[in-house]
Amino acid sequence: MHLDYSVIDKLGLDLPPIGLSYDLFRPEGIPPLAEGIEKSLCEILRYAQETGEPFYFSKDHPETCVGKIMVGMDRFPPSAESGQIGPRLGVFDAARCNARLYYSVKRLPCGSVNYVSFVPYRHLQRVPDVLVFTGPAAKLEPVLRAATYSTGEGYHSESTAVMGCSWFMVYPYMTGKINFVVPAFVHGPHGRQLWASDTVVVSVPYQWVPTVIGNLAEMPLHLPGHAGKEAYYAEFGGILADLEKKMEHP
Repeated sequence: MHLDYSVIDKLGLDLPPIGLSYDLFRPEGIPPLAEGIEKSLCEILRYAQETGEPFYFSKDHPETCVGKIMVGMDRFPPSAESGQIGPRLGVFDAARCNARLYYSVKRLPCGSVNYVSFVPYRHLQRVPDVLVFTGPAAKLEPVLRAATYSTGEGYHSESTAVMGCSWFMVYPYMTGKINFVVPAFVHGPHGRQLWASDTVVVSVPYQWVPTVIGNLAEMPLHLPGHAGKEAYYAEFGGILADLEKKMEHP
């Protein structure tokens, strides 16, 4: 399916959205992540935004957090799955609180993925498994609105205090739901200072990418009522007055 991703340019984002694809076999036409890069998976996402060039991350690359586990390249050690890490970080008061997360956090089946491609939107040749946007809430408002514009679908956000990469990289792929996360609420992205404190991450799974991209091209990106409080009340009041007049003779 060919999509014109250039409409994303009109959002004025400082960092490019990244298309993620999960593959068992080596992706064609994409180089590997440069040698010597040792980062967590969410840091690799930010690195892809900074470089602006496609690459793939493989199970043979080093990774400094739980990213490989989340994308099905490895398994949790018992010390993690029993909840030992969170209390030491000060995120949870006991191991049992941390351990609960391992029953709900989404992760791909171990052995099902050998490669994760990171492709900036300008280089996308296929619909990615997940298209990840980052930026201030006001700039990403049109992305969420593009999903509801032709469907009436509501907005949805789910996350936890740790293992944030699961919620914006894996959860949308496994559930087919658009998700948005505030990275400042998640321990790893917050501590690594990956994005500005007012950043929101919006993740669009492949089922929704055509709808979102198509509606971004069709609908008004900047609504008159968002220009300011006076503009909002003037527009809304005018609509109500017009409808009231029409209802006199329905």
